[in-house]
Amino acid sequence: MPGSVKLRSVKKFGQENDSYEFSDEGKLFAIFTLLDMFYCQFALQFRFASCREICMMIFGSICAIIHGSAQPLMLLVFGMLTDTFIEYDIELNELTDPEKVCVNNTIQWRNLTEEENLALNMTRSCGLLDIEYEMTNFAYYYVGIGAGVFILGYLQISLWITAAARQIQIIRKMYFRKVMRMEIGWFDCTSVGELNTRMSDDINKINDAIADQVGIFIQRFTTFVCGFLMGFAKGWKLTLVIVSVSPLIGVGAGLMFVAKLTGMELQAYAKAGAVADEVLSSVRTVAAFGGEKKEVERYDHNLVSAQRWGIRKGLIMGFFTGYMWFIIFLCYALAFWYGSSLVVDTQEYSPGTLLQVFFGVLIAALSLGQASPCLEAFAAGRGAATIIFETIERKPEIDCLSEAGYKLNKVKGDLEFHNITFHYPSRPEVKILDQLNLQVKSGETTAFVGPSGAGKSTAVQLIQRFYDPKEGMVTLDGHDIRGLNIQWLRSLIGIVEQEPVLFATSIAENIRYGRPGVSNDDIITAAKEANAYNFIMDLPQKFDTLVGEGGGQMSGGQKQRIAIARALVRNPRILLLDMATSALDNESEAVVQEALDKVRMGRTTISIAHRLSTIKNADVIVGFEHGRAVERGKHEELLDRKGVYFTLVTLQSQGDKALNQKARQGSSSDCLTLSIPRSLFHCICRSSVHQRSRSQLSNVVHELSVSGLPDDDSDEVEPAPVARILKYNAPEWPYMLFGSFGAAVNGGVNPVYALLFSQILATFSMPDPVEQRREINGICLFFVVVGLVSFFTQLLQGYAFSKSGELLTRRLRCLGFQAMLGQEIAWFDDHRNSPGALTTRLATDASQVQGATGSQIGMIVNSLTNIGVAIIISFYFSWKLTLVILCFLPFLALSGGFQAKMLTGFAKQDKEAMEAAGQISGEALNNIRTIAGLGKERNFVEMFEAQLEAPYQAALKKANVYGACYGFAQCVVFMANSASYRFGGYLVYREGLHFSFVFRVISAIVTSGTALGRASSYTPDYAKAKISAARFFQLLDHIPKISVYSDEGDKWDNFKGDIEFIDCKFTYPSRPDIQVLNGLSVSVRPGQTLAFVGSSGCGKSTSVQLLERFYDPNNGRVLIDGRESTRVNVAFLRSKIGIVSQEPILFDCSIAENIRYGDNQRHLSMDDVIAAAKKAQLHDFVMSLPEKYDTNVGSQGSQLSRGQKQRIAIARAIIRDPKILLLDEATSALDTESEKTVQDALDKAREGRTCIVIAHRLSTIQNSDIIAVMSRGYVIEKGTHDYLMSLKGAYYKLVTTGAPIS
Repeated sequence: MPGSVKLRSVKKFGQENDSYEFSDEGKLFAIFTLLDMFYCQFALQFRFASCREICMMIFGSICAIIHGSAQPLMLLVFGMLTDTFIEYDIELNELTDPEKVCVNNTIQWRNLTEEENLALNMTRSCGLLDIEYEMTNFAYYYVGIGAGVFILGYLQISLWITAAARQIQIIRKMYFRKVMRMEIGWFDCTSVGELNTRMSDDINKINDAIADQVGIFIQRFTTFVCGFLMGFAKGWKLTLVIVSVSPLIGVGAGLMFVAKLTGMELQAYAKAGAVADEVLSSVRTVAAFGGEKKEVERYDHNLVSAQRWGIRKGLIMGFFTGYMWFIIFLCYALAFWYGSSLVVDTQEYSPGTLLQVFFGVLIAALSLGQASPCLEAFAAGRGAATIIFETIERKPEIDCLSEAGYKLNKVKGDLEFHNITFHYPSRPEVKILDQLNLQVKSGETTAFVGPSGAGKSTAVQLIQRFYDPKEGMVTLDGHDIRGLNIQWLRSLIGIVEQEPVLFATSIAENIRYGRPGVSNDDIITAAKEANAYNFIMDLPQKFDTLVGEGGGQMSGGQKQRIAIARALVRNPRILLLDMATSALDNESEAVVQEALDKVRMGRTTISIAHRLSTIKNADVIVGFEHGRAVERGKHEELLDRKGVYFTLVTLQSQGDKALNQKARQGSSSDCLTLSIPRSLFHCICRSSVHQRSRSQLSNVVHELSVSGLPDDDSDEVEPAPVARILKYNAPEWPYMLFGSFGAAVNGGVNPVYALLFSQILATFSMPDPVEQRREINGICLFFVVVGLVSFFTQLLQGYAFSKSGELLTRRLRCLGFQAMLGQEIAWFDDHRNSPGALTTRLATDASQVQGATGSQIGMIVNSLTNIGVAIIISFYFSWKLTLVILCFLPFLALSGGFQAKMLTGFAKQDKEAMEAAGQISGEALNNIRTIAGLGKERNFVEMFEAQLEAPYQAALKKANVYGACYGFAQCVVFMANSASYRFGGYLVYREGLHFSFVFRVISAIVTSGTALGRASSYTPDYAKAKISAARFFQLLDHIPKISVYSDEGDKWDNFKGDIEFIDCKFTYPSRPDIQVLNGLSVSVRPGQTLAFVGSSGCGKSTSVQLLERFYDPNNGRVLIDGRESTRVNVAFLRSKIGIVSQEPILFDCSIAENIRYGDNQRHLSMDDVIAAAKKAQLHDFVMSLPEKYDTNVGSQGSQLSRGQKQRIAIARAIIRDPKILLLDEATSALDTESEKTVQDALDKAREGRTCIVIAHRLSTIQNSDIIAVMSRGYVIEKGTHDYLMSLKGAYYKLVTTGAPIS
């Protein structure tokens, strides 16, 4: 093959490396490939640029290159200007001598002849130099360069931004279009949050990498090249001397960067963060055992190392900043000392050349430094582009927008599942359907029943072709649905889900989503069929009523009926009802059920339900278990079989009976109608969490949070007042005082530099060489001294402020953590307060707050002294000139701030413009299943693209504004210089001002003006800090409903443990629409054992949590020893209760520590621990371990088996010596052998204590004093085992059929 490359073994470093062996044509080819690879990496981001954009980018780059050479060009002018001033000053000096006089434009001795003067070499010209005229010329040069810079800067920025905006527009469209085509399985594996971030942040990163930053990079790089070229061209000796020192600056800058980057602080914090995470994840355990104070101490103890690192970082940063300044001043000293010898002694350079060379090299070095942030943006952009383009190029497995596939002429509606095996792509290890075979006949209603996670909903999703089965096939009228056109197939299907999704538009529009182009009459007919017409007509705006985000303005029943109307308007052949009525109360359920019965006629209907009343009259009932259809038949047939269906019916009918009775009693006494919620929705939420795929779950959670709580969005907080932040920082005032002193001295350095610089220029016009040399040496020494002072004060400032800041951070973290642990449990149920969110808040918010105190004060003091000293110096030397320049000061500060802003890019404003589009994409991605079911992907893509128009136009407008601002910022300095030097020339000529004063005043104010601007740019940290602080104070000020830290409430000595629940009703605050307890009344005397039995979600564990006071009941009372639980001191009550739960949570420490955790009120000796361990049948096992009681149990107890963890948990409960023992399914997760051991331990622990047991295995509770059978948050039967058996009710059925309870 011509041009082939063979790879031979690569030799060690230092040997000549012939690892690539080229054939001749290959050499060029390989070089091009390497160049190509590099180019591709960067050019990848420009792949969507059209010809027009490419032209814009090329032209923008040319402008940037010319712009970059402007600053070195200005130095040429500056050099000539200096020379002119010095010439003029020397002439003045010469003529001050009364013996000399100006004759024929040459200076001559008065009393000598022309020949004698020539012999004495008196040839210096005079009277030719019109300083005002010269300065006017220079002013024009400056104005010219300034104008050029303005135009070039404008073009450079606006062209690049415009080109980028057009490309980003295309990328956004393509990305969203592709995402909407992806199959549902892809969404299961990719979280919606992640996609939203990619849509906004990642694309913004690409934008940053291909917009103004490229132009700025090219410009800075050009400046770097031109600066060095100028140095070498004008004076190579001096350039070499300066370059030889520059590595020292480079080292400083590099190391400083490293010091910034080392996230050692964060790593050091990681340990404390791990503690916080562990504690917040197991907050119920911490609360139950009263471990709050202990945990706060443990957290604080771990914060020390983070604090140390923070202080160290401040010291290092201070050291390197100081080092940088020190080296820079040394460079000044060296350059002026060596340079002056070249000017004065060998006269190789003029003073102007010295300045040109020196500043040329300096500007070059600075530009290179400023170009480096752009590289970060490029790297980030490249990373983001890779991810985005990967998605754009991916082929969906099930392409919902493809035109391929058959469309049948006539659809009968026979569905059949052949041997289907399936697992969700997001959880390949869990088999959901296992060889499912099933027929659904056309025109019949088939009901799917079975426990959660048996595969009912999955079967329905396969019919819609959200997924393709791994084995087997689904057929419609005998055709494999994979061969049919997807959009057409989905148009045949109407679906009503348990949690229907409505879109944020009007009711009519929502129904119209069912079928495009449907008439208003059809919509009204569908609404009537769905029993929705009447309630819609009662609304003020009727069909034009907006339903709100996610349908939030509508009740559950109304949403359901709109969803049914939407399904009906399609006139579907196949109707899928996935628990369509489960989330409704009785009344709405009856209405919706009636609507459904009406519309089922003559359609193939599949109904999934847990309420048996809804499926009794189905044509066929299919029972599912473990992903198979295990039974099928009519209601009566299945009852005789005593299988899955039978168990469900038994439990439910008992519950219904009891509730109806209760409702009757209630209505007779005070006419209250009970709306009974669907108990089982809760159970689905709870038990099925493990089986559902991720994105489904996130949707459930999302829906709950939207409908549940009024979302008081914590992101929008008022920034905190600085005074309050400082109050927390008050103990560190000595550090802040010293820091401010350091900052003040540092602020004075800039103006002092201006003083020394102009002094050096003044020496060049001194007539006496010896005097001149002495003066120069003195000034160079002074430079060194200033450098040294600067070094120490920077160090002081860095250390003092980091110390005060870190102490503040630690204090805030500690307070914040303490406040978190003091909140009631319901606060943690809110998805915004998940452990992850809270730990992040502790990590970042607390450390950002210091941006508002120490360093910020330093910044302000620094800027004030800087400007102050500069102005004092300037007014002292020439008040007239100072006033002229002060006119420019605001502009200079503006320009400095603007340039610093340019470095950070402008992504923030773009984000706001993208909000509307973001809302559409967010709604689309959150409800992708509904959209796919309705086949509405195209609509959303069109809506999204329409919304992109506004931000795109804004970006184009912005390109011009930014371009103009950038041009202005760049040219201000030139304009200021032009005016000031021209006026300076006037003062020198008319008022005899010394020229060095002109330089002094101008450089003092110009440097401090730009410095001021830069300082103002550091304020984003300040704003962020105030917001972070506000979030923190919000947390500290939040008063918990159930406070652990308060001493209020009853405490009493002879605590007996007599418990009574009186008519308790309760809903979880995070799910206010689901009634969990529904009038629970049950009591237990001291020393008795009460057992709760019932299906999942009937409220057993909830009642235990009310007793612990994790929550308080909404109605009714819980009495403890006859006192109401809400009046009892929380800490006191919990200290009397020991709890062992199904999955006990252990902490990442030794076994002994974990057992001691049981009682955090007193110090426990090792003997106490061993005694408790013996009671829990744990001692022998622990002694068999190598490290005995010091064995670490691992994170969450991962090093131990379940039985061992359970026994440690029992020992932990026993060591408290509680009066009340709660056992929440304490043995259900164990194998038979461990269960026996643990059961013995529990029986021992129960002696003489009031005990509440929750169990699923009936064998474990037969000998309880009271057994309470619960259903739907209400006790339907209670009594001893024998008594309940004789009743022959629900309990009897459970025991005799041996059916599992959950």
